[in-house]
Amino acid sequence: MNFDIIDEITEIETIAKGSGIRELNRLKKFYGLGSWKKMKGIAHIRLSSGKIKLAELHWYEAHGIGKKEIKRKRYLE
Repeated sequence: MNFDIIDEITEIETIAKGSGIRELNRLKKFYGLGSWKKMKGIAHIRLSSGKIKLAELHWYEAHGIGKKEIKRKRYLE
């Protein structure tokens, strides 16, 4: 992750869950068993250059494990 999230993630939606996640086996292997979901949301991020941008973020999360592999998908401004 080459950015920092500088405010709360808003407009959170579930994209996929359970067997609908292509990476499910890898997630279970690296992070453990859990009720995995692929999520998306919007937040302001600070890039390594110092610029602040509004971006759509995607990540995986499971109860008791938390958010993993947060990725910037696109800028919204």
